[in-house]
Amino acid sequence: MYIDSNKKREIFKKFGKGESDTGSAEGQIALFSHRIKHLTDHLKLNKKDFNTQKSLIRLVGKRRNQLDYLKDKDIERYRAIIIKLNIRR
Repeated sequence: MYIDSNKKREIFKKFGKGESDTGSAEGQIALFSHRIKHLTDHLKLNKKDFNTQKSLIRLVGKRRNQLDYLKDKDIERYRAIIIKLNIRR
C-alpha cells in the first residue's frame, strides 16, 4: 500500500486530536483527502484504470459524508478543517 503507518500517524497527529486518535472526524477527513490526492495523481497518468476511478468516487463520497456529519455536529470544526486542508476554493 502507498501509505505506511508512520505517515498515517503523522496525518492523525497533525489534523486529529492526537497520534493515536484515529476516530476523530478531522483525522478521517484528512486521511481521505490524502488518499484522494494520491488516486487523482494516479488517474492522471492511467486514464483507463476504471477500478481506481470507482475507488476514487467511493472515497469522495465517504469524505463528503464525514464533512456533512461534522457540519451538522460542529460548524466551527467543519470550517477549520476546510481551511486547513484547502478543500474548497
